[in-house]
Amino acid sequence: MDELLAAMAAELELRHDYLASEPIRTRYFGGGTPSLCSPTALRVLLDRAAELFDCSAIEETTLEANPDDLSLEYLVALREVGFDRLSIGVQSFDDDCLRLMNRRHTAAQALAAIRNAHLAGFENITADLIFGVPNFGGDSLRHSLDCMLDAGVQHISAYHLTIEPETTFGRRVARGTFAPVEETVSEEEFMLVHETLCAAGYEHYEVSNYALSGFRARHNTAYWHGEKYLGIGPAAHSFDGNERHWNIASVARYLAGESAEYEQLSERDRFNEYLMTRLRTIEGIDLCEVAQLFGKTRADRLLGEVEIVGRDGALQRRGSRLHILPERFLVSDRVIADLFEV
Repeated sequence: MDELLAAMAAELELRHDYLASEPIRTRYFGGGTPSLCSPTALRVLLDRAAELFDCSAIEETTLEANPDDLSLEYLVALREVGFDRLSIGVQSFDDDCLRLMNRRHTAAQALAAIRNAHLAGFENITADLIFGVPNFGGDSLRHSLDCMLDAGVQHISAYHLTIEPETTFGRRVARGTFAPVEETVSEEEFMLVHETLCAAGYEHYEVSNYALSGFRARHNTAYWHGEKYLGIGPAAHSFDGNERHWNIASVARYLAGESAEYEQLSERDRFNEYLMTRLRTIEGIDLCEVAQLFGKTRADRLLGEVEIVGRDGALQRRGSRLHILPERFLVSDRVIADLFEV
C-alpha cells in the first residue's frame, strides 16, 4: 500500500498541469477500497494535491468506504484531515443478500457505520443500494429501503445488479447455477425504489441517484456535465475536453511506470457522449446548447427524431429541452442509443 500511495503522489506531480491551472472544486477517493488507508496516508495525498493545484474553493471531498472500516475513531480522523462526504457501500440491509453478494459486512455493521458517521460530524452521506438481486426483491428490498430512510442519509445511489462474464456471478450463470431476474421483475423493483424514495422527499436526478435538496453529488455531476477531470492511480480515467486518458489497471504494471493509454475524441464521439451523459440526468439536453456546441444540423435532427424515439413517452420535450422521465430511466440506455449519431 505504501508503494502504491507513493506512486500516486508521484503521478500527481507528473500531471500537475493536466487541468491547465483550473481551480479544483471536488476531490473523490474511490474506485477501490480507500477506507483501508489510514487518515494520515490520505492526508498526504490531499496535501500534495493542494500544493500542486488550486484547491482554495473546494466544495466537496468524498471517501468511498466499506461499512466495517468505519469506526468512530477512524471517522473523526477523516473529518480532521478534510473529508466532508462519505460514500458507504451498504448494498443491502438483508444479511442473506449480503452473503450472496460476498460482502464482508453485516446489516448491523452498516447501520453502525452510518450512526458513527453522524456522530463524527458528517452531514453529507451517500449510501449504495443494490436491487435486481434474485430472491431479494419484495419485502427484502422494502426493508432495505426503510432502513436506508431511517438511517438519515442525504443521498442514495440505487444500482441494478449487473452480471459481468469474468466474475463469480458470471461464472455461476455460465454453469447454470444462477439466473438474473426477469425484465418484469427489474421494472417492478426499479419502480419500488423510485416511488419509495421520491415519496420520502428524494429527487431522482440521475438514472441511479437520489438526493435530498442540496445534496446532489457534485463530483459525479461534473462527469455528467462533461467537465474536465483528472484521475490518479491504477485504472483511473481522465478527460481534458478532447482526449480521454486511462491508466493501466494492473497495480504491478502501474508501479512499474507503464504509460497511460488515450484516445482522441472526434466531434461525433463528443456529441454522442454529450447525449449519453446529459440524458442520464433529469435536466436532459438543451437543443440551443446542442446547436451552439455541435451545429444546428445536429440539433434539428434530434428535434426531428423526438416523435419517433419518444413514441412510448419515455423521452419528453419541454421547450428547447429534451429529457427522459425519471420513472422511465430504466430504459434510458435504449432511448439514448436511438439518438446516437452512427
